[in-house]
Amino acid sequence: MKKIFLTTFLMVAAFLLVVAQGTAEIKFEKNTYSFGSFSENNPKVTCEFKFTNTGNGPLVIHQAIASCGCTVPSYPKEPIKPGESGVIKVTYNGEGKFPGHFRKSITIRTNAKEEVVRLYVEGDMTPKE
Repeated sequence: MKKIFLTTFLMVAAFLLVVAQGTAEIKFEKNTYSFGSFSENNPKVTCEFKFTNTGNGPLVIHQAIASCGCTVPSYPKEPIKPGESGVIKVTYNGEGKFPGHFRKSITIRTNAKEEVVRLYVEGDMTPKE
């Protein structure tokens, strides 16, 4: 009987702890970034995606995975408090790639209400002169 009571008590306490922490919400200023045209002579370009935690609980980014090895995201590892902002930095390296238009996706996995968000980078790499 004591085990059942203790188990039930711990489950209720864990549930209340999760509810008390609140729910994070991630809001990006924009989900797509265009590099425009850039030369194959300088094939490495970088951009930033700014976001805010608009929820009432801490935001944790678990993963940021690019659709291709030529695109590398970096993101904050520490929790983002409610109302605070952060940046996900994305670098595209077109070295060894064919010139032309590209569009790459970055999948962001978080503890937010919307657990998965996709960001996109695109541009046109022009041939060497």
